[in-house]
Amino acid sequence: MATFIGDFVCKADAKGRFVLPSHFKKVMNAMEENRFVVRKDLHTNCLFVYPYPAWELHIDDIRSKLNMHDRSDSLAYRQYVRTAAEVSFDANGRMLFPKRLMQIIESPKEVVMAGVDEKIEVWNSADYGVGEMSESELDAYLQAKLGGKSNSEEKEGV
Repeated sequence: MATFIGDFVCKADAKGRFVLPSHFKKVMNAMEENRFVVRKDLHTNCLFVYPYPAWELHIDDIRSKLNMHDRSDSLAYRQYVRTAAEVSFDANGRMLFPKRLMQIIESPKEVVMAGVDEKIEVWNSADYGVGEMSESELDAYLQAKLGGKSNSEEKEGV
């Protein structure tokens, strides 16, 4: 599966298209894929952009945990899927996100595309990084979740 790493500032052209960073385009070309599924993140004000094969795995995982004969599960699934849209990039790497999704992140002319493992996050550049953990908070959180010594303990020789 594809892995996207790094963050890149991207500006819209006159038609509102964004050029996929060359680093990300190489990953997609290696997959022989130019289609994505984009949807609003449930927890932050950004868009998640999945290569189509990753979206299929993601949605299969969700579907496997829901009972489509249960009204609440069925409604939740429908709402989750219907807010998604398929997009693709052209030979020049340009992609046009649906207006309804761009309005969610306030239709910026400049975005940050951040690679986060199997997906790309698209942020209004003014919002990117707001609310992140500090390095020490991240260190403590990961130490608690993953175990082992924290960086501060390693530096002190504990």
